[in-house]
Amino acid sequence: MTDSSLKHTQGKFSIGYRYRKERFFRFYGLLASVVGLVFLIIFFSNLIGKGKDAFFQTQIRLNINFSQEIIDPDNTGDKETFLKANYSKIAKDSLLEKFPSVSGRKDTRLLKKLLGQGGIYELSDLVQENPQYVGTRQEIWMTASDDVDMYFKGKVSADVANDMRRLKDKQIGWIEELRNSGQIKKSFNIVFFTKADSREPEMAGILGAVMGTALTLLITLLLSFPVGVMAAIYLEELSVKSRFTEFIEININNLAAVPSIVFGLLGLAVFLNVFNMPRSAPVVGGCVLALMTLPTVIIATRSSLRAVPPSIREAARGLGASNLQVVLHHVLPLAMPGVFTGTIIGMSRALGESAPLLMIGMVAFIVDIPGSFTDPATALPVQIYLWADSPEKAFVEKTAAGTLVLLLFLILMNSLAVILRKKYEKKW
Repeated sequence: MTDSSLKHTQGKFSIGYRYRKERFFRFYGLLASVVGLVFLIIFFSNLIGKGKDAFFQTQIRLNINFSQEIIDPDNTGDKETFLKANYSKIAKDSLLEKFPSVSGRKDTRLLKKLLGQGGIYELSDLVQENPQYVGTRQEIWMTASDDVDMYFKGKVSADVANDMRRLKDKQIGWIEELRNSGQIKKSFNIVFFTKADSREPEMAGILGAVMGTALTLLITLLLSFPVGVMAAIYLEELSVKSRFTEFIEININNLAAVPSIVFGLLGLAVFLNVFNMPRSAPVVGGCVLALMTLPTVIIATRSSLRAVPPSIREAARGLGASNLQVVLHHVLPLAMPGVFTGTIIGMSRALGESAPLLMIGMVAFIVDIPGSFTDPATALPVQIYLWADSPEKAFVEKTAAGTLVLLLFLILMNSLAVILRKKYEKKW
């Protein structure tokens, strides 16, 4: 055996050494996967643990006296008159009837704080929907304040000193009395899914942000998909290779790596300052996100077109088809699974972006649900950011619940991309 052959059978060239390196590589790969899975489990466990309680709301049952003298003293039956009634006094009187021992301005104020502002609005809405309640007594489940909600869910401890918590000892005593009499409960928080944002945690909902996101993504899709596909077809199939097309291709690849906040600055400078489009509107957000999504759509479409075998093109041209007919009738239909996948992935990225939307004013506090593309609106990532920045403890669970809703949308969109690819993918 020669010296050179001996070198390949010992040391770092030996088969045993290479097998050991392979085992180490497998171990490190498995370790990295396990660590990543552990962190993912911790993240979701923490998120679900904090967010699940946001889907439930504490309610207090009271015997409400819909006094004729307070709501409609002239017996007009006019709903405009109903709106002007002092429902805060009606709620306070019902609480005082439940706790007749309460006296003094300070204790009365503490008692009134058991009900949130949302409960007061609920009484107004209830009278608007049921005018026959005026002048009667009804057993009503009313929304409790966010402080009561946090205590009833076990998020606030009574062991903390009285002056160190917002909920005082007397209020805790009243809550426990309601608990013992079965007049307080947790119920499904329908408000979270049917209302927009609010300064009061018990009234804050996510529907406004969901509608704003849907309108924004619709504009994004309508702009980015056709423009991106047409640009990809031109660059990949129809254009003559030149310095100009190379310059465009390089810049498209560069734009795919540009930080998203740069697109926000571009939208602020162009769409708002030059074209004077409405600030904080889905149409502006959609335009900005479309610019951000375009490079992803173009790159994915070009890759899908490139994956179609040349024999398809040659066969079509052999039958007399023009270049445009070859692309539109043969190549593009076969590339559509990849095009759809790239588009959905680009839309998923747009769904999770908040920085560009912050730059164009979609960080505004919006209490109304947008009904058109030009109405003021916010988006899910921005809504989560606003809740995370709020000082009230109840907004912590709202933040986690909003994140869960956002992740659900992302999972659904990415699942749709996988399903489309599996369903329509062609094997060559």
